[in-house]
Amino acid sequence: MKKSALFFLIVFIGVVCITTGHSEVQAETVKLTYSCFFPPTHIQSQLAESWCREVEKRTNGAVRVEYYAGQTLTKASQCYDGVLEGISDIGFSVLAYTRGRFPVMSVVDLPLGYTSGRVATEVISKVYDKFRPKELGNIKVMYLHAHGPGLVHTRGKAVRKLEDMKGLKFRGHGTSAEVTKALGGTPVPKPMPETYQMLQKGVVDGGMYPLESNKGWKLGDVTDYCTADFSAAYTTSFFVVMNKEKWNALSPDVQKTIEEINSEWVVKHGDAWDVSDMDGIRYFLEQGNEIIGLDKKEAARWKKAVSPIIDDYVKVLDKKGFNGREIVDFTVKTLNSLQ
Repeated sequence: MKKSALFFLIVFIGVVCITTGHSEVQAETVKLTYSCFFPPTHIQSQLAESWCREVEKRTNGAVRVEYYAGQTLTKASQCYDGVLEGISDIGFSVLAYTRGRFPVMSVVDLPLGYTSGRVATEVISKVYDKFRPKELGNIKVMYLHAHGPGLVHTRGKAVRKLEDMKGLKFRGHGTSAEVTKALGGTPVPKPMPETYQMLQKGVVDGGMYPLESNKGWKLGDVTDYCTADFSAAYTTSFFVVMNKEKWNALSPDVQKTIEEINSEWVVKHGDAWDVSDMDGIRYFLEQGNEIIGLDKKEAARWKKAVSPIIDDYVKVLDKKGFNGREIVDFTVKTLNSLQ
């Protein structure tokens, strides 16, 4: 009896130890880092941070996300590689900051005449779902979104017709740089965080950017005019991505929860671009600045001026082995169906 009792006692202690150890492993909090180039006061940054808090809330603290805004962890142009290399687990930046690296998704940035951030965000989501390009296959895409119409802003000189663009230097990157050239200006490719200082110091005469930036980046303080060239308006594609190994290490339940949050947050980002565009308009006008409209005839001239960019991009995609016409036509058709 004594040996039997001793045996059962040893078994019981072993089971308790194993169970306790297992519980500790299960209860261990997963800690992630999130890098974003937007300043903490920007609405897009605030949404990113609220995503972090929502993940913590809905996973009951099983996942905690440490948020780094304003390029404090990785620079805007280094963010994607920073996620790949594990400098941050999650990153939010601009696809066009690494020009030529994302040929399929960059089709969304073309000057197709965008009217809102909500629409642009729907377009990029549908393009990604349709083509699932390999260029994003080395990472976990949380979601993609895009800002409202990118328009011409200038300091000192008003642009009222196409000819007024000649000789002016504009901060621009990716597609916005191509648009600048097509309209007669000279692009100076720099990330958005450098735009304010460039305008303030006169390094550039203007910038191509959405209306929200007049308040979000305070660019309304260093510009005087906005030319509402909606017929030639481009957008910029943003990514929110996660290191694939870190994603795969999460439990299926946690992954499902995060995917649900992602589907909600992409809509929030699209809507936020439009709300912040309206705030940007108000802020811009409050500084005593002027918004210049284009009549139908002049708007058609601007649209015609940028149309070669779209045709040329079909050839770019073809050379890379894609069906360029299919990708561009799908994007245009999707945009037209939403506007």
